[in-house]
Amino acid sequence: MDQTATRIARTIATEIGAAANQVNAAVELLDGGATVPFVARYRKEATGGLDDTQLRNLSDRLTYLRDLEARRATILKSIKEQDKLTDTLARAIAAADTKSGLEDIYLPYKTKRRTKAMIARENGLEPLLDGILNDRQADPEVLAKGYLSDAVADVKSALNGARDILGERLTENADLLGRLREFMKQEAIMSSRVSEGKEQAGAKFSDYFDHSEKWSSIAPHRALAILRASKEEIVTIDIAPDKETGVPRAEAIIGAAIGIRGDGPGDAWLRKMASWTWRIKLSLSMYMDLLTDLRQRAHEEAILVFARNLKDLLLAAPAGPRATLGLDPGIRTGVKVAVVDATGKVLDTATIYPFQPKMDVRGSEAKIIELITRHNIDLVAIGNGTASRETERLVADTLKLLPQGVKAPTKVIVSEAGASVYSASELAAREFPDLDVSLRGAVSIARRLQDPLAELVKIEPQSIGVGQYQHDVDQRRLAKTLEAVVEDAVNAVGVDLNMASAPLLAHVAGLGPSLAQSIVDHRDGNGAFLSRKALLKVAGLGPKAFEQCAGFLRIRDGKEPLDASSVHPEAYDVARKIVQACGRDLRAIAGDDMALGSLRAEQFVSDRFGLPTVRDIFEELEKPGRDPRPSFKTASFADGIEDIKDLRPGMSLEGTVTNVAAFGAFVDVGVHQDGLVHVSQLADRFVKDPHEVVKAGDVVKVRVTEVDVPRKRIGLSMRKDGGAAQSDRSERPARSPKPQNNGPKGGQSYRSGPKGGNSGGTGAFGAALQNAMKKKGG
Repeated sequence: MDQTATRIARTIATEIGAAANQVNAAVELLDGGATVPFVARYRKEATGGLDDTQLRNLSDRLTYLRDLEARRATILKSIKEQDKLTDTLARAIAAADTKSGLEDIYLPYKTKRRTKAMIARENGLEPLLDGILNDRQADPEVLAKGYLSDAVADVKSALNGARDILGERLTENADLLGRLREFMKQEAIMSSRVSEGKEQAGAKFSDYFDHSEKWSSIAPHRALAILRASKEEIVTIDIAPDKETGVPRAEAIIGAAIGIRGDGPGDAWLRKMASWTWRIKLSLSMYMDLLTDLRQRAHEEAILVFARNLKDLLLAAPAGPRATLGLDPGIRTGVKVAVVDATGKVLDTATIYPFQPKMDVRGSEAKIIELITRHNIDLVAIGNGTASRETERLVADTLKLLPQGVKAPTKVIVSEAGASVYSASELAAREFPDLDVSLRGAVSIARRLQDPLAELVKIEPQSIGVGQYQHDVDQRRLAKTLEAVVEDAVNAVGVDLNMASAPLLAHVAGLGPSLAQSIVDHRDGNGAFLSRKALLKVAGLGPKAFEQCAGFLRIRDGKEPLDASSVHPEAYDVARKIVQACGRDLRAIAGDDMALGSLRAEQFVSDRFGLPTVRDIFEELEKPGRDPRPSFKTASFADGIEDIKDLRPGMSLEGTVTNVAAFGAFVDVGVHQDGLVHVSQLADRFVKDPHEVVKAGDVVKVRVTEVDVPRKRIGLSMRKDGGAAQSDRSERPARSPKPQNNGPKGGQSYRSGPKGGNSGGTGAFGAALQNAMKKKGG
């Protein structure tokens, strides 16, 4: 292994808390085409048990550090070609551990446009600057008289030229830039001030009209709010040290770089030039550097929040294979109805008009009763969009009218986030070519109750709407991160090979859209797969793809019982030895926690399969094909509580966590507007990260602490004392946001209810963070 690869491995190992040999093994596997889910699940011996999070971080940092090394080589080559590379410079380049640090070093050697400093050098003024630097007792004005010429008319022009040369030297001094940057990171204050005349237009940002706090500790969600306000020209922002104490220290750092050490005329002039350089040049570059760092830091946190919430939503509890009636609420255009069977197949569709202007309540009730009776409906899924609570009330009244002997199905409010995006997509058109666009949404709502993961993978993650300022962040980075979340979720659950759609199969390790479609085409043409090995008959699916995907695909009731488990085909022999040693049939062992009690995993370790793999096989034999997702659960909303105006402080309610942010959690209590449980109100102890306590989809009990109808704010508490007051208002999001009317609205709330409506906007975060919840998205 070359020195570069060794250096990269050591750096990553330190960052992810692993050994260099673990990193090297993982890098070799990933470079060889292995996927993160495969390496995390089936190559634990090689990597020493690195999990998917460590491997994702490893992969990201590997890309960055390889780019850094490539840039390092380019810079070295460029400076060599200029014949300016010294041993000291080469060591500095080799020691640079960030792209910004490397670029600082390269600044003096970059080809640049004609500058004032260049013109001053051409006019022979560099010796004047050197003379001032070398003799601090000499008067700079006297020295300048010796450099007058046709191009340099007077002393002032000469000294300005010397100043320009000095300024350029300082702005290209990598050591100085590094020290100033560190000083700024520790001391800088970020401040925002409202722009003149923007008070009314930017009322939702009023918390930031006159705001300041340390750059180093500003919360990412506040930084994003301020950056959004600045982008919309509501506020102006600044990042600078304190004028009274910080600026003199910054100038002193520059003075130290110049070498100012006395009070002679030269030192006095240089001191003024240090101040000028800070004010005119370096303060602006430091501002831009810290603004870039802050934006990146805030974006990374926002993407992390989005990823966490998306993972919780994808891994939410499935209701399972149960006949479901899906309702997509609407008023003027009617309520769209779809019936799907236990497998998700569409059996029936309709449109009912129980609201204005038609008010056909009886006809709507009759149609719902007919569909429930004819199709033995077990669940009713109601989308959480406009008229959700009215539709829920209609269903509740209708269920009371069911004929005697007909079991009433369970009604559940389901997040319809992204449903309209899916309905109008090319994928939906191919899946339901003869179905009206509006009815496809009802099908999606029904199916996402049965299995949220299988349905939500059909929608672009950004359209699901569980993000914080998602349209402000780096879209390529966001897309890459969310795709990784989807991939990890799909492979953690596993996929039924004979039931899965092409969009779901596309996220299985080693496949992708093309191979996924080939699998579906082969299945349609040849019937169900009877074994995992049969995958090798699929056009284009070779041994490498099979190795990556096989362990994540399940075949129920196939020829090989192990095909229904997460045991990889390469380890079937080990599994069979374990079963043989147990003395029982494989199917008899399944689900029996005591069946393998007399055996030890160490007995089955071999040169090929180590203890981690054998232990995984033991766990899988005890509970084959187990689903890591939680059990299905619903929250019951209080009767008569349908609007924010119905709420009163002190009320105890049940609700569903829709989104989790750095400052707290949003909870749907069935009133068209999520309430906020501030981080200080999540528990009777200090909570640093809300994710420690709750996650999207959790059903929780809350107490109302505050109701602000005009600003549509609901304060909630999960503390046992009821939360006397919401603390630390500075942690609250931007003021007076107008939420998008697409949040959970009532009825029973699906456990995995993170919302976002069907706009592809910023979801519940937008309801509390910004007035970004327009139909065009935030």
